[in-house]
Amino acid sequence: MILETIITTINADNTVHIAPMGIREEEGCYVVAPFRPSITLDNLRRTGYAVINMTDDVRIFAGCLTGRRNWPTVPAEVIECQRLENALSHVEVEVKYCKEDEQRPKFYCEVRHLVTHKPFMGFNRAKAAVIEAAVLVSRLHMLSVEKVDSEIEYLKIAIDKTSGDQEREAWDWLMERIREFREQDTAGVDVA
Repeated sequence: MILETIITTINADNTVHIAPMGIREEEGCYVVAPFRPSITLDNLRRTGYAVINMTDDVRIFAGCLTGRRNWPTVPAEVIECQRLENALSHVEVEVKYCKEDEQRPKFYCEVRHLVTHKPFMGFNRAKAAVIEAAVLVSRLHMLSVEKVDSEIEYLKIAIDKTSGDQEREAWDWLMERIREFREQDTAGVDVA
C-alpha cells in the first residue's frame, strides 16, 4: 500500500525542500524511495532526516508539481527539519539504512516522533482526483497523450461534482501544467 504524503527535508543551504511522495511501510519502517536525480534523495543522504506530512490540502501536491513550493513550515519537534504548518499529522523520521537502486534507492526510516494536529474530516472525491492528476503530471514525459487525456476526462467528473475552492484551484494548476508541457513538447523542446 502506498500513502500519498508530502516529504520535507533540509537543503544544504538550510532552506526547506517540499515534495509530494508516495511512501510505504516495510520491515517496521517507513520507506521513502525518491527517483534519481532528486533533491529529496540528496537531502536524505546528507542529513539522514525527513518529515512525512499528512495533509488533505491537495493544493500542496499540485503546487509542488507546478512550481508553487512556498508553503508555510515550522520546526520539527525532535529532528533537525521542518514540517508543514497545516499538516493534519506529521512523522519525524531518521534514515536507518538505504537499499541502493539505479532508479529509486529505498531509504528505510525509523519513526522518531509522531504527532496529530487536526482531525481528518472525511473523504472528498475531488481530492482523490487531484492526487491522481498530480501523479499523471509527474509522469507526463512517460505517458501517451491518449492515456493522459482519458484519465483526465474521467477524473474531471469528480472535480465537477464534488470540488471545493481548494480542489478547483489545484486542478486548474495541473491542467495549466499539462497544457504547458504539450506546448513545449510540440515546439520540440526537451522537457525531461
